[in-house]
Amino acid sequence: MKKGNKNSTEGKKDPGLIPAVIQDHKTGEVLMVAYMSRESLEKSLSTGTTWFWSRTRRKLWNKGETSGNIQKIKAIKYDCYGNSLLISVEQVGNACHTGNRSCFYRTLEDIDRDINFKKYSDSYTEQSILDELYGVIESRIKNKTSDSYTYSLHKKGLDEIIKKFGEESMEVVLSSKHQEKSSTVYEIADLVYHLLVLMVEKKITLKEVFNELKSRRK
Repeated sequence: MKKGNKNSTEGKKDPGLIPAVIQDHKTGEVLMVAYMSRESLEKSLSTGTTWFWSRTRRKLWNKGETSGNIQKIKAIKYDCYGNSLLISVEQVGNACHTGNRSCFYRTLEDIDRDINFKKYSDSYTEQSILDELYGVIESRIKNKTSDSYTYSLHKKGLDEIIKKFGEESMEVVLSSKHQEKSSTVYEIADLVYHLLVLMVEKKITLKEVFNELKSRRK
């Protein structure tokens, strides 16, 4: 993995945020819900495409910047309290990182199983980052994203994924022995990413791993 370019706001605390409901301008279908800061709203207005604030990564992100599934803004409305937005867009491709047209593709059946009210609390931030990364990896493979390292690794097959995971494991070992903490953190992040690729390839979910860890508490 390579370190990407950082936004000026990356790593900072969440700014003032308001929810933004994104809907198809022709059908009225709700495509997704995200959060906007003042800066992301200003960038949305100036560029004509949607920008949001990521609460997991704590930085601005332009919808479709890597996938190409951009949202061309047709109209922006706000509610009677001035604290939420309704944005009508022309959706290019799919809105959801899972490859579905809308993020709302599932019907609620069981509250405890289906809904995570604590996902975005501070204590769950780390888990939500893993959930997000796992979803991105799934999406790159499912959508056969041609310029994606993840998809290129998937095409090479399980043996290559295992080999790469082994190489990254050795990088962590060597870094732990000979390098500074920051370098080891970087190598561990690479290792976690390649572990998630392996999990997606083997259709092993994070929930299954978390449940296994919970079962060992006794």
